[in-house]
Amino acid sequence: MTRAPASFARVFSSPLYAVLDIEQLQGRSSSAALEGLLQGGVSVVQLRAKTLPGKEFLELARDARRQTRARDCLLIINDRVDIALAARADGVHLGQDDLPLQDARTLMRTKLIGISTHDVEQARAAESGGADYIGFGPIFGTKTKETGYAPRGLPLLREARHAVKIPLVAIGGITEANVVQVWQAGADAAAMISDVLGAQDVAGKVKRILVLGTGAGLR
Repeated sequence: MTRAPASFARVFSSPLYAVLDIEQLQGRSSSAALEGLLQGGVSVVQLRAKTLPGKEFLELARDARRQTRARDCLLIINDRVDIALAARADGVHLGQDDLPLQDARTLMRTKLIGISTHDVEQARAAESGGADYIGFGPIFGTKTKETGYAPRGLPLLREARHAVKIPLVAIGGITEANVVQVWQAGADAAAMISDVLGAQDVAGKVKRILVLGTGAGLR
């Protein structure tokens, strides 16, 4: 499978993988929340809008593309290959029930593709299928998404880390209070949603997390 080496490396230039979920904006506009993430110094943002009709999602994605491009930040679209392509995003992140990886690669070509995985077998399958990175979780309990899986925990995260060579993003219930444990267990980056978007000062929250990453020996 063909990959995109330049973009691939940039996804993990930071230990924080920001997720802009429009259902977790705490009264902010999506553009204001994204501006906070960008001011904080994120290098990649995944846009998640599971309840929006396609037209509205595309408009949101195009606005996010303009904001992220101005800050040299990668934009990943959750679930929707069509939205990712139409908005000229840098990649797409797919779940186990979304478009199959092989078909997504045909459409996305060298753009980034991440795959959500919940056990070691799924992680290995994503790697062998040509994913650029995997999401693994939920690590802890989470209220932002119903995955149908019990919390995986740090031991299974370590097992998944040893099972694959491609980068791994841990997700699910990760907060400023426990993120160092997640990095220490082997995650290349931590996906954080409610703990970041729920902060009064999103930019300040991001900066603190990035400082924690530096202290933990990451980037």
